[in-house]
Amino acid sequence: MSVDKDTVLRVAKLARIAVSDAEAETMKGELNEILDWVEQLQAVDVEGVEPMTAVVETRIKMRTDVVNDGEKAGDIVQNAPLQEDQFFMVPKVVE
Repeated sequence: MSVDKDTVLRVAKLARIAVSDAEAETMKGELNEILDWVEQLQAVDVEGVEPMTAVVETRIKMRTDVVNDGEKAGDIVQNAPLQEDQFFMVPKVVE
């Protein structure tokens, strides 16, 4: 598959990117190189190869799931105008 100058200009217009004729020629060559590389990748036989996220096998470090209040409640309500038992006190708005 190859890309011509008209295709580059059409895609640039669809993407709303201003491209001059000189830039379109440069992009045409670059896009054709990328597509050639993709074709090479498609030619590789990957039958039986397990998908992987990294070259080296790694395990995600897990922390224990402990529920706590963060020990910051006192600090959070410290500057509140009204507070009670580490809760904000607000005026009643619904009868």
